[in-house]
Amino acid sequence: MGAYQCILLLFSCQFLYILALNCAVMSGILKQIDAGLGSVVGVNDQNEVFVLFDNVFTKINIPLKHFSIGPAGQLGVSVTNNIFKFQSGRFVQLPGLLKQVDAGGDQLIAGVNMNDDIYCLNMDANNSGPSSTIPWVQLPGKLKYYSCGPYSCWGVNSNDNIFIMKGVSSNNCGGSGSFENVPGLLSMIEVATDGSVYGVNYQGVLFQRVGVSRSNPTGSDWTSSVVCPNSHKHVSFDLGVLWVICGDGSIRRCT
Repeated sequence: MGAYQCILLLFSCQFLYILALNCAVMSGILKQIDAGLGSVVGVNDQNEVFVLFDNVFTKINIPLKHFSIGPAGQLGVSVTNNIFKFQSGRFVQLPGLLKQVDAGGDQLIAGVNMNDDIYCLNMDANNSGPSSTIPWVQLPGKLKYYSCGPYSCWGVNSNDNIFIMKGVSSNNCGGSGSFENVPGLLSMIEVATDGSVYGVNYQGVLFQRVGVSRSNPTGSDWTSSVVCPNSHKHVSFDLGVLWVICGDGSIRRCT
């Protein structure tokens, strides 16, 4: 790969290019997708929420702009940044305001608010049920998107810089307490329940972080994949399946 291409992608020439995938087009149009614990959910441009049942995205009766599913439960945020969690067969509002929420951590909740402030909630508080007060933990710095896995959390800021928080656990959602910068630029990033890390940059290029493990949570390089014929908008991974939203909103299921 030439130097010009590397500059164009805003990554160094160290990444491995290209990872081949076998993808199928799913019915529906979405702007955001999340997969966890064998379930898949998503939201469209009208803030309508969908859940995958029998390989069909089925609308459910709650408007949300972002929806996440994982070990921490089913969580979403409304257009007014209110936080909702699905409990006992219904959506219950939690105290606080977030513009993006993530349920992929080890029963911990994470997210960012309208000011890009970063918050998380430990497992015990998450599992204690609805309360008038919730002990949200504020983390240092500013991020526009934040996602957690079993041992680390990753985020991107308003300049698309990438950061990792190591040492995260169910009872220590704040981890080491200090973010480390990871080379590269992404506009969104997602950590799967197995620790896999995927993201999309502002040009719509899809990336995976390779070499990620509990002993090496940062990994080593970025590898690029081409799934969509135009560009990529959003991505999530679970149980060996990569779910991708293309630039036109169409949905791809890849193995």
